[in-house]
Amino acid sequence: MILLSLFITNPPESIYQFKMESIDGQTIDLSQFKGKKILVVNTASKCGYTPQYKGLEELSQKYKDDLVVIGVPANNFGGQEPGANDEIQTFCEENYGVTFLLTEKTSVKGDDINALFDYLTSAQNPDFTGEIKWNFEKFLIDENGKLIHRFRSDVEPMSAAILANL
Repeated sequence: MILLSLFITNPPESIYQFKMESIDGQTIDLSQFKGKKILVVNTASKCGYTPQYKGLEELSQKYKDDLVVIGVPANNFGGQEPGANDEIQTFCEENYGVTFLLTEKTSVKGDDINALFDYLTSAQNPDFTGEIKWNFEKFLIDENGKLIHRFRSDVEPMSAAILANL
């Protein structure tokens, strides 16, 4: 008789259980940001929303004591992030003066979805859940690692909707 075990894993309790690789190959342990809000944004260099990099940088600088902005390049929508990590980093720095954290390019939907985005797209929040629809969707995490708001691509980084929650 073969005994089968069913392993039930509990879903993550917060964003602090995740680690990612930065665009330059360093480990980003999200638990290091306890006590600060975090704005996670899936980004792309060849999208109509790409100019939002400027607003993300402004947001990052203006609220740097209380907020961490993390850009996550992804090529899931229309092939709008075709470059390698070094090309993406150079593009962001040269065109938008980006100094906020960028992760390595990853997948934010589909069968190969990054674990963080699997969590974020299914985590309860007052806005909506489900797949990311396009580049530059934004996930606002509170000081305890919980998703508190989710914003679609057309919500600008310096919009009243985001600023009211900082």
